[in-house]
Amino acid sequence: MTETPLLNIPSSNQSENQSNSTVCPDLDDWWDIVYYVGPKYINTVCVIGMLGNVFVLFTYSLHKGPLKKAEIYLMNLAVADLIFLMCLPFWAENISNEFNWPFGRFLCRSISASITLNMYTSIYLLVAVSVDRHLTFVHTLDRREMWSKSMTKGICLLIWFFCILLSIPAFVFRTVKDFPQWNISACTLDFPGPAISWEIAENLVGNVVGFLLPSTAIIFLNFSTIRSLQKTAKERRALGAKGCKSHKGTKATRLIITVVLMFLFCWTPHHFFVFLDILYHAEVIKSCFWGELINFGEQFSYMLAMTNSCINPVIYVFVGKYFRQKALEVLSQFIPCGFPLRWVSFKEMSSNFNMFPVKSSLT
Repeated sequence: MTETPLLNIPSSNQSENQSNSTVCPDLDDWWDIVYYVGPKYINTVCVIGMLGNVFVLFTYSLHKGPLKKAEIYLMNLAVADLIFLMCLPFWAENISNEFNWPFGRFLCRSISASITLNMYTSIYLLVAVSVDRHLTFVHTLDRREMWSKSMTKGICLLIWFFCILLSIPAFVFRTVKDFPQWNISACTLDFPGPAISWEIAENLVGNVVGFLLPSTAIIFLNFSTIRSLQKTAKERRALGAKGCKSHKGTKATRLIITVVLMFLFCWTPHHFFVFLDILYHAEVIKSCFWGELINFGEQFSYMLAMTNSCINPVIYVFVGKYFRQKALEVLSQFIPCGFPLRWVSFKEMSSNFNMFPVKSSLT
């Protein structure tokens, strides 16, 4: 439900109206940078992200072996990212047109709902992956066997259903609206009641349900897993144990830290500016400075947030030894039979970068 910069428009005039004693500065040069840089960056992320996520689905779908539980979540994550990435060319064109929406009301609503769906689906799938990792590294195998693949698929369906419900308001309240002061027709929210109250409520839901609660769960689960791995490694060192298990546990710890930090790095700035927008609409903070800071911050922070969909194939899949092996096996079906032999050295090299123990369901 949270307002995305896809459909935000510069609000210098709004800032001016809220600060009667201050005339807002002319920032056309800054917006020219947004109009020039934004579409190029967005299209680049779209191309790279589409290739990466299609390759993930291609590998998991064509591989002959059964999917592990975490791979089911990762496939759903790739689908959610693909839905989002397919919307990016429309966003890029919208920015190129200086937020004049040329695609009609239906696409305005459906693309906005798809972007919102990705935001919710991605983070709750990451919660599910974090739970899976937690069970993998912290609990016993017998405990994990209670979590069947059928249950995993059911959880994915529940996540999609829940996130579709959260995306319905974005579809219902979006419309193409004329803004004569900027000479554009923009795809924007049009609430039936007092706009300020609706916008505050909408941003609060996005902040709390779309970020604060799930990110707290992700951080708790992953760092609980890290503590368990560190405790296990310490016990092995105390017993003088050697071998690859301790080394692989350390690698798993590094990957978990990378996953958490990368997610927070990509999404925290966006939700920070959403929170500032709540304060601005509630008139807790005022003046042209805050209005323009929020405007530009929302544009660039959302570009950073969408990058997470581009790098997900890298940070969640490509670092896994067994995914690389699956990818090579799938590719070998379409390349002459000498291919696997020529890539033996790559397979051997990839084992040095394995991030998980042998029984890890992520690799």
